[in-house]
This record gives sequence, C-alpha cells and structure tokens, in this order.
Amino acid sequence: MKKIILIAMAIFATATAWAQKLVIKGSDTLGAKLVPTLAEEYKASHPGVSFEIAAEGSTTGIAAIIDGTAQIGMSSRRAKPTEMSAAQAKGVSMKPTIVAYDGIAVILNSGNPVSALTKRQVEQIFAGDITDWSAVGGAAGTISIYTRNTSSGTYSDFKALATKNRDYASSSQKMAGNEQIVAEVAKNPNGIGYVGLAYMSEPGIKAAAIDGSVPSKATVLAKKYPYARPTFYYTNGEPTGEAKNFIDFTLSDEGKKIVEKIGFVAPVTN
Repeated sequence: MKKIILIAMAIFATATAWAQKLVIKGSDTLGAKLVPTLAEEYKASHPGVSFEIAAEGSTTGIAAIIDGTAQIGMSSRRAKPTEMSAAQAKGVSMKPTIVAYDGIAVILNSGNPVSALTKRQVEQIFAGDITDWSAVGGAAGTISIYTRNTSSGTYSDFKALATKNRDYASSSQKMAGNEQIVAEVAKNPNGIGYVGLAYMSEPGIKAAAIDGSVPSKATVLAKKYPYARPTFYYTNGEPTGEAKNFIDFTLSDEGKKIVEKIGFVAPVTN
C-alpha cells in the first residue's frame, strides 16, 4: 500500500510540475526581450511557476501549438492558411491573441550619411534593384543587406510590407534574430537591415525615416509608419490554466507597462 501511495504521489508531482511549467516557443521579436521580461515579473508573484522560452522564429511557435509541444506560441505574423489547415487536421483550433503592435524599423549604420528613404527605394534595395548607396544619395559603396531567416515572421511580414512579396536580393544575408542584424549593421558602414521597435536604439545604428515617417509608438498608433504589424500569442483554443493567467497578465495594466518599456506598442483593450 505504501508503495502504491508513493507511486501515486510521484505521478501527481509530475503532473503538477507540468501544470506549473509554461512552455512558450516562437518569435524572436517577442521572445528575445519582451516575453522573458514578462515571465520574470510574473514569477515574482507566482513563485511556483517556471518557464521554458525558445525564441527561434514565428514558424516554430505556430508548429509547437499544432504539435502540442507548447502552451503558447509566439508569432510576429498571422498563421498561414496552410498552417491553419494543418492545425485543423490535428483537431487543433488556432486562437490568436494580439500581444503588442510593432514597427519594423529599417536600420542603417550610424555613420551612413543617408538618413531617409522612400518606400520605393526600400523595395528596390531589398529586392536587389539598387546595389550601391550612391543611387540613394549616399557615398559610393556596395549595399550589404541583412534579413531574418525564413522561419521568422518578420522575414515574411517585411517582405509583404516593403517589397510587395518580391524575393529578397540574392546577395542578402540571413540572420537568426534582431540582435544579430543590429550587430552586423553596426559594424558595417554599408549595411542595411530591419528590426523591431525594441531594437532600433542600439549603439552603432540608426532608423531611417521612410517617406518622412520615423518608426515610433506615435507613428505606429497613428498608422503613419508603413511597416507596422500586430504580434500574437497563439493557443489551442481558449487558453486555460497557467497559460490563460500569463496571457491575462500580459494584457493587464502591469503587463502593458512592460510592453511599452521594452519598446513595443501596447494594444488597446477594454
């Protein structure tokens, strides 16, 4: 009898540990800074909860919800029709919750004399039509383009928003995350890339004005900045348990303050 009780207690402890461990996978835009900061604040008032956060791109977050390997999938883009179909085939109901709004800043090396571009010039640069800075008013030099990798939601969103879904230039170099793009552009005088609002104030880079609009909370809210989009938490149906509690915390006044502090634009909720 004692052995049976001990086994039952072990099973209960394992189940409880899973219930208290929140697995969150997906977007680097959300997962590199924002979600870890939210998690730390959440744990301060929920000491029994642990987090496993993997920021490897929006595609991986959506896949994790479909496969049941995470309770929350972070995504900086909406799920694609093919992903929705794959989820439906497995009996998974993909529910998006808007976490924050973000502007995708076009960043240049801080020493670059160019400080403003038109939407047309951005399209031409990232698609490979313009290959030298002298064509847009800069000093002569071959443009080095840095993009996110293909599993990134920002990769596909910027492609849709800025290049009208044209392929990126064949010379473009794919980076794993926002911080890697910042690092490359900061050390390359001829570099150009794109990052979320939370990353555009790092040393060695500057954000270009696009058609006269600089990426900021105000221009994103006013829908004046052209490269802006919502970011999401995905869950399998309505969130429950600790996942629901954490999402509610993210959308609370306290959570919104963190969202704004990190550099995103908090959604308006009633």
